[in-house]
Amino acid sequence: MHGLGNDFVFLDARPQPLSLSPARLQALACRRRGIGCDQVAVLEPPQNPAARVFVRFFNRDGSEAGACGNASRCAARLMHEESREPEGFLETRAGLLPYKAHDDGTYTVGMGKARLDWQDIPLAHAADTLRLPLPLPSLPEDLPNDLQGGVAVNVGNPHCVQFVENVAAVPLELWGALVERAPLFPSGVNVEFVQVVNRETLRMRVWERGAGITEACGSGACAAAVAGFLRGFTGRHVTVHLDGGPLEIDYQDDGAVAMRGEARHVFQGTLRLD
Repeated sequence: MHGLGNDFVFLDARPQPLSLSPARLQALACRRRGIGCDQVAVLEPPQNPAARVFVRFFNRDGSEAGACGNASRCAARLMHEESREPEGFLETRAGLLPYKAHDDGTYTVGMGKARLDWQDIPLAHAADTLRLPLPLPSLPEDLPNDLQGGVAVNVGNPHCVQFVENVAAVPLELWGALVERAPLFPSGVNVEFVQVVNRETLRMRVWERGAGITEACGSGACAAAVAGFLRGFTGRHVTVHLDGGPLEIDYQDDGAVAMRGEARHVFQGTLRLD
C-alpha cells in the first residue's frame, strides 16, 4: 500500500506471530532483492479491546518506529474494508489512534497530542524546542532571521522541522542525514524542511529516520503544522504539500493533531519467509 507515495509492506500477523528479525525486515524492504518499501507494517491482535488491530511500524533499516501517519491511514483503510465500519481505533506504540473513513476515499487519523518538552523528543540535553540550533552548513545570508532555528516535535516519533526560504534548493540527502545523526538527538530524528507558502499552506520535503528520503511523511506533516502554528507562520488548519501530494492537518486546541489524506492499495500476495 502507499499513502502519497510513501509505500509500505503490510504483513498480517493476526493468525499467527511472524519471526521478523532486523535482517529479515531489511531484506523485505530491499527494492532489488525483496518486495521493496519505505517501511514494513505488521498487523497484530489488539491488546486494547477498543481497538480493531495493533499496528507495528518498522523502518527500512529494521528499527522499530513508534508511529507512522501514512501507514496508519493505510491500516485504517484495511480495517474499514474488513469491518465496513467507517470509524474505529488503531492501537500503536504511540497509543490509540482514532480513524474515520470519508466518502471521497480519504481517511482521517488522529495522531494524539504533539509533545514539545525536550525530554519527550528526546533531546540529549535541555533546550528550547521551538528554536534549536541545527548542525547544518551555513544557511543562505538572505534567509530571514525569523525562519532560522529548528523546531523539535514528537508526534509518536521525533521530528525536527527546519523552516527555509526555498525548499527546492535544500540538499536534502546531505542535510537530512546530518541532522538525523546529530548528537542532539540520541534516538535519531525525522527531518522536515518546510517552506511557508501562506498562512494556510506549507511545502515540505522530508528525510525519515531509518528510511532516508521519502515522498511523504504523515507524522512529519503533523509536526510541520504544529511548528508552523507555534512559530506564528500559520493557523491551526493547514494543507501540507509533500512530494507525493497534499495532506490536510488540524492542530486542535487541546494539542491533538489530526491528519486527512489518501490511502492506496498496490497489490496483495503471499510471502515465503524462508
